[in-house]
Amino acid sequence: MTTFLQTGPSDRPRLMLAPGSSAPMDSAFMDTFCGSLAKEGVGTVRFEFAYMEANRDTGKNSPPPRAERLMPEYEAAIAAQAEAPLFIGGKSMGGRIASMVAEENYRAGRICGLVCLGYPFHPPGKPDELRTSHLFGLTCPALILQGDRDPYGDRREVEKYGLPECITFAWLPDGDHDLVPRKRSGRAFDENLQEAVAMIASFMRTHG
Repeated sequence: MTTFLQTGPSDRPRLMLAPGSSAPMDSAFMDTFCGSLAKEGVGTVRFEFAYMEANRDTGKNSPPPRAERLMPEYEAAIAAQAEAPLFIGGKSMGGRIASMVAEENYRAGRICGLVCLGYPFHPPGKPDELRTSHLFGLTCPALILQGDRDPYGDRREVEKYGLPECITFAWLPDGDHDLVPRKRSGRAFDENLQEAVAMIASFMRTHG
């Protein structure tokens, strides 16, 4: 049975988030992000895939299976939260898996939209190995929050892809894959965090 971690209000549309490939659902990034969303009145519900739960139990650091094998787990998590209006998404790989199940669930009325935190458009240093083909079939409202120097897809690269208009981008100044800017940029992580949180809250109000 999937274990969920809820933060913030549950009496309004919520955002379901899955973590990145090497992080648990209660990583420092996820705790910080969900806590900040709660302060903006956005409730979140987190879960992690079975391989990460197994890593917790065994103390190992096994890598995730192929994305297609994780899709049924995300589908099951959506089904378990069917009683409330729901947005889905995640950090990095978690957002990618959410994007792969979003369209069918949106058309079926099970979700209101998609939110990705640092989408992994390609592996670092391999810009030709794109993970975008399914995104061109989206009609589901989507918000991708991306650092504009993310090695998994920076602003210069991604703006050339010609992705559908249903996808809104929020580019976080000088942000890396965790949306963190460099000190020399003069930008603080908290500024990027608060901008991202405000964008998510606005997106969910619009589409929820």
